[in-house]
Amino acid sequence: MTETILESLLTCPVCGHAEMLTMPTDACQWFYECPKCRTLLKPKPGDCCVFCSYGSVPCPPIQQAKAIGKTGCCG
Repeated sequence: MTETILESLLTCPVCGHAEMLTMPTDACQWFYECPKCRTLLKPKPGDCCVFCSYGSVPCPPIQQAKAIGKTGCCG
């Protein structure tokens, strides 16, 4: 099994602000407020969290699911 990556570069689709963040390991983060433009980010349809939608790395639960061959949302 591969090691889970815990850091993701989250980029705001509105203003382009990018920030390296540590992702939660046991849950999906559904909302994130951009510190620059104050836009409230929500997951795109079909994604489980803001990291899967706007991050450089998908959230840990999705990484772990893919490592064992599963697909779909975490939860």
